[in-house]
Amino acid sequence: MQQLMKLLDSKGRLFGKISLLDIGAIAIILSVFVAVFLVPGTGGSVAQVNLNTRPVEITVIVRGLSVLDADGFVGQMREDGQTNIIIRNQPHGTIDILNIERLPRTLAVPQPDGTVAALEDPRSEELYSVNLMLTLAGNARMTDTGPVLGNSKLKIGTPVELEGTLYNFNGSVINVNLDP
Repeated sequence: MQQLMKLLDSKGRLFGKISLLDIGAIAIILSVFVAVFLVPGTGGSVAQVNLNTRPVEITVIVRGLSVLDADGFVGQMREDGQTNIIIRNQPHGTIDILNIERLPRTLAVPQPDGTVAALEDPRSEELYSVNLMLTLAGNARMTDTGPVLGNSKLKIGTPVELEGTLYNFNGSVINVNLDP
């Protein structure tokens, strides 16, 4: 008991200099350091090997895109051949443009017999608005719930954003073709 008293004084200090609480705090800090920096965990980015990827074609419709020179814009996109795609505000990267089709602007016109007919809009040349249908191609990771492009599920109705050097506009996926 006499030797124990020499190690600890009346205030709980070891050899009268270091508190046992300080030693405990240092031990906790060191164990946290070892756990965070030296012991590998399951998190982090590890290269994923043997992912089930396959080519996929998606069709995107764009309605009412405001553009001054629609023919020049479509020609420039065809010439570029690629665009950046953002799915649900998550950037994916570059995707190939396979086809761009200008859709005619139509109006619902009531007929004398009470039916409604879709007729071409006679004001098409006056309006700086165009409807487009784009076919895009890329590689998607296949999961149990369908194709995933980047980190976003790719399904009909998914809003997408297409971005290039001189454009940025939104569209909606209307078809997903897993057998291009």
